[in-house]
Amino acid sequence: MTTLSTHARRVKIALVQMRCTESKQANVDKALAGIAAAAAQGADVVCLQELFHGLYPCQSEDYARFAEAEPIPGPTGDALSQAAARHGVVIVGSLFERRAPGVYHNTAVVWDADGTPCGSYRKMHIPDDPLYYEKFYFTPGDLGFRSFATRAGQIGVCVCWDQWFPEAARLTALRGAEILFYPTAIGWLPDERETYGPSQHAAWETMMRSHAIANGVFVAAANRVGREGQLQFWGASFVADPYGNVLAQAPHEEESLLVVDCELGLIDTARTHWPFLRDRRIDAYGDLLQRYLD
Repeated sequence: MTTLSTHARRVKIALVQMRCTESKQANVDKALAGIAAAAAQGADVVCLQELFHGLYPCQSEDYARFAEAEPIPGPTGDALSQAAARHGVVIVGSLFERRAPGVYHNTAVVWDADGTPCGSYRKMHIPDDPLYYEKFYFTPGDLGFRSFATRAGQIGVCVCWDQWFPEAARLTALRGAEILFYPTAIGWLPDERETYGPSQHAAWETMMRSHAIANGVFVAAANRVGREGQLQFWGASFVADPYGNVLAQAPHEEESLLVVDCELGLIDTARTHWPFLRDRRIDAYGDLLQRYLD
C-alpha cells in the first residue's frame, strides 16, 4: 500500500466481484485472495460484496439460516482484520451479524490499514420483495448513517437496498464521506431478465451515479455475480466520480477485480462548480420527516 500523506488526494480503490458457493470457508478464502490481489495492484481500500461469506440467505424464510450469523468481532471479521494488517489496506466487509438472541443485522465493518476496526454500519433500509425476504432475517440498523476516518480518507458505507434512497447518501456525505461504498447483492428474478433486465440494471446504476453527482463524492458498488437458487446476480460492479462518470465497470457474467484510481481533490472541484451543498434550503425540508404529504 502507498502511505498517504495529509496532502495526498489520490486513492486507489478495489472492488471484489465474486461467485459464492455453499462452502463458507471457500468463500472467505476467495475474498482473502481478492484482497491480496488488490493490494498487489496498489489498492488502498478494498470493498467486498454484500454477505460475501455465503450464498445469499434471503430467498426463503428459513430459520436454519440464522446459524450462519456471527458476532462482531467474530471469525470472519477477524480474518478480514488480519488481512487488512497483513496487506496494509483498508477493508470494507459485509457480515451477517448475530447481535443477541433474536437480534440479527446486515452489517458492514470498516477495518483500517493496520487491522483496527474503524466502526460498523448496520443496514438501515430492509427490503421485503420476492426472493429478498430480508425483513425475516434482519433488524433495521440503529447506528445511523456514518463516515469513518481511515488511512485512505473518509469512508462512508451503505448496503444494497440503501442505494435507492437519496436521503441515505446525503446524510452519509454530510458526515464527511469522500467515497461512498455500497456492498450489494442485486440481480434478476426468474423470467424477468429478457424483458426488464436492461432497464432494471440501468435504474440501479443511474441511481448511484446520481448520488455521486448530488453529493459530490465518489461512489463504488461491489455486487455479487452468478446464479444462486432462482436469482441471477448481475455483477457490473462499478466506480463513479463526483460528476457521475463511470470510471470502471465489471462484466455482468464474470468474477472480476476492479482497481480504480480516484483523485479525491476532484470532490472540491465538483462541489465548487456544482454547489449543490451550498444551495440546499435546509430551512425548507422539514416535511421530509413525514411519510407522505396528504
